[in-house]
Amino acid sequence: MPFLYSTLALLVVFVSLTTQLKAAKPAPKSQPNFIVIFCDNLGYGDIEPFGSTLHRTPNLNRMAREGRKFTHFCVTAGVCTPSRSSLITGCYSQRVGMHTNPHDGWVLRPISPYGLNPDEITIAEVLKQQGYATAIVGKWHLGDQPKFLPTRQGFDWFFGVPYSDDMTERTIKKTGVHWPPLPLMENETVIEAPCDRNGLTKRYTERAMQWIAEHRDQPFFLYFPQAMPGSTSTPFSSPEFKGKSRNGPWGDAIEELDWSMGKMLDQLVDLGIAENTFVIWTSDNGAPINRDLNDLRRGSNRPLHGRGYTTSEGAFRVPTIVWQPGKVPAGTVCREFATTMDLLPTFAKLAGGGPPKDRQIDGHDIAPLLFGEAGAKTPYEYFYYYHQDQLQAVRSGPWKMFLPVPPSQLMGNHPHFSKKRKPQTLLFNVVEDIGCEHNVAAEHPEIVARLNQYADAGRRDLGDRGQRGAGQRAV
Repeated sequence: MPFLYSTLALLVVFVSLTTQLKAAKPAPKSQPNFIVIFCDNLGYGDIEPFGSTLHRTPNLNRMAREGRKFTHFCVTAGVCTPSRSSLITGCYSQRVGMHTNPHDGWVLRPISPYGLNPDEITIAEVLKQQGYATAIVGKWHLGDQPKFLPTRQGFDWFFGVPYSDDMTERTIKKTGVHWPPLPLMENETVIEAPCDRNGLTKRYTERAMQWIAEHRDQPFFLYFPQAMPGSTSTPFSSPEFKGKSRNGPWGDAIEELDWSMGKMLDQLVDLGIAENTFVIWTSDNGAPINRDLNDLRRGSNRPLHGRGYTTSEGAFRVPTIVWQPGKVPAGTVCREFATTMDLLPTFAKLAGGGPPKDRQIDGHDIAPLLFGEAGAKTPYEYFYYYHQDQLQAVRSGPWKMFLPVPPSQLMGNHPHFSKKRKPQTLLFNVVEDIGCEHNVAAEHPEIVARLNQYADAGRRDLGDRGQRGAGQRAV
């Protein structure tokens, strides 16, 4: 009998412990999830957290309220392909050969023989090595031929378009090349051509959220390069948003992007994975803007100077918000300099690994900035602003110096960049003089000299105007 009682007692204890284990919540994953929302041509002044009084963005207001704004966050080019290559590789586009090419010029076109070299190591490949599921939903624009597609560059799944939404079917008179209808792809298969551009934001959001739900129990990386507000003069939006903003199609598209962000944040909370998911909202470059700076139908980079596609602050500095409840300090602002190149090394370290060690990576680990550590400072001593293969400006600390290149090449709508002016060195304190209104080069010769030294180092490393740099890799 004592043996029977002891056996029954052990059985009761076992059943009790099993019941408690089933009822307990699963232990949190040590590896965080990562989501990168990369808008297309969204300007610094296009959303409410960065000063817009025209577009309604309540969900981005919430994201900023619950997260952290970065007011000096930059891309590495003022246009699509090179900017995206830097986020994906952690390098200047000049280093990986995505800044220009003889076939397409500044950005890749349909059926181009060029693309991101498959030998480059992407952020997706780095995270896959740490056991992550990886996906891209949206615009790729780093090569549309099979060997350049996302599924050959570390992504488990691709749903989106291979290049810009304005690259629709046509015959290019200069070359006679015929572009196909804009394809919507899943992995390496075209599932719709031409795709319905009005429904892209909604479809992208739905498919991205479906993928998140399917992978919520494992660490994941979602790269979400939205198509909008896009490269066309008239952006697209779903019927529910069309004609609803106070700024025509541009505003409609931005307000739908805001809706998309809200749906995704809500989903992360509902799935119980918000505290383990790092989300960053940013843009590939600034807005194109109209010649009339009071006409905001092509976006706003206010209060920055310049338009997208240039080396101005309005092209390179983009509206950025980071969010991770309980980890990113709520309602805070980071005024330190950081860039999209930093995402690869930062995510790699947070995932438990590190960036590639067999090649130069230009980005830095900026986790201290992301999570608001006391005393955290920018890891950048200097930063380069290139227009294709031409170095046009250098930044160090608060100082940005434009090199004496022809003003027309700077393409800035500003008296200092007038086509009538002779090439000259321009120096601005972009922290105190956010609009680049006061050229103080004459007052600070020592700073000009120091930045010129950085420029010389950049030319030797990354090249300049047809001269290859020692650090440029094979395309």
